[in-house]
Amino acid sequence: MYSSITGRIASAIIAFGVLSAPAFAEELRYAHVGSEGDIQTRYATEAAAGISEATGGDITVQVFPASQLGGVAEMVDGVRLGSISMGHHDFASLARIVPDVAVFNAPFIYRDAEQALAATDPNSSPALQEINEKLIAEGGVRIIGRIYRGARHISSNFEVKSPADLQGKPFRAVPLDLWVSMVKGFGATPTPVEVAELPTALMTGLVVGQENPLTMIAANKLYEVQSHVAMTGHMHSVLAVFINEAVWQGISEDNRAKITKVLDDKAKESLSWAQESETALVEELKANGMTVVTEAEGLDIEAFRKPVLEQIRTDFPSFKPYIEQIAAVN
Repeated sequence: MYSSITGRIASAIIAFGVLSAPAFAEELRYAHVGSEGDIQTRYATEAAAGISEATGGDITVQVFPASQLGGVAEMVDGVRLGSISMGHHDFASLARIVPDVAVFNAPFIYRDAEQALAATDPNSSPALQEINEKLIAEGGVRIIGRIYRGARHISSNFEVKSPADLQGKPFRAVPLDLWVSMVKGFGATPTPVEVAELPTALMTGLVVGQENPLTMIAANKLYEVQSHVAMTGHMHSVLAVFINEAVWQGISEDNRAKITKVLDDKAKESLSWAQESETALVEELKANGMTVVTEAEGLDIEAFRKPVLEQIRTDFPSFKPYIEQIAAVN
């Protein structure tokens, strides 16, 4: 009987240990969909090295870029389940957990790049801190950093100066509700396409245009299948860096602070990378045959701003208080 009781106690201890053990190993699996040459890929690579150095090798990070562990939905699900430790993508990729997190990707809501970075700082942004608590409670996912990729612009295989030029045409939307809404505001027909399939979709005419930062347009050689870039700057592209909450809690407080600092430093560097590269990227795209359309060439940004914001207000009325909080950030 004694051995039976002892065996049950031992089994309970083992079971409790399994259930309560942190869902992380010393090596974290970090997934994203960015391709070689994109700012987000540089960020992940350098952040991984920085985390290893800052923690004295206590925490190492293996990065899986270019959709190696699946598309956006698979990546988010993997982080929720813990099979992937951490990842990054547009804030709106987490909207399946907390719909209002998509507000941080909303078009035309930031004054400039610096404000976009400040308003998405998980250490100081009231709006993000409120939404982060919901992500933790409802999805077991925590935002711990962000990446600035640059302003997003429209590319197409014809000249675009106003929404009238896109009216009724099939246009790539990131497969997230916010992008579908925005593309409707553009006047186009939203056609969801994963980033890995985008060059083929443009080549075959499934879609006639898309929108992304210049770094992505160049890195993915979209100039091979697109002839024009309209410099709308409709979004400041900020990506959320997020981690499985059990993984995060399994890391010591000291190492969490070190990781947070690495990610914050890299976020500020990403802003510099994006700002420094934009002029060179414009010249690179021109050298590869693209026509760049600015306000000087007749691009009407206000013609985009009004219908896009009206569409967002209609489709996402709950964004209003968060947009006000974002606007108040200096």
